[in-house]
Amino acid sequence: MSPRRRGRKKTGRGRGGSPQPLELWRSVPPPPEPEPVVPSLDPGAVVRSLGTPPLTGQAAVADQYLELATRKAAATATALAKAAGLLADPADG
Repeated sequence: MSPRRRGRKKTGRGRGGSPQPLELWRSVPPPPEPEPVVPSLDPGAVVRSLGTPPLTGQAAVADQYLELATRKAAATATALAKAAGLLADPADG
């Protein structure tokens, strides 16, 4: 670094003067109504579509753990949707 720059302090203001304050507490429009949650019939499909993880010697076990974790996450999401009254009616199919 050149000697001229070493002693300069950055003010953070730039050319525009003082920064404008953010409006953190402004009113925002209400979010739209959530759509009903439809549980997946095969939650592990997306993970399986990615292929076997590249873990030498552990690929088969990794497949099983990823499938289990995906199914647990789907079950938790379904339970939360039911608790919130957002679970889709199976008769609407």
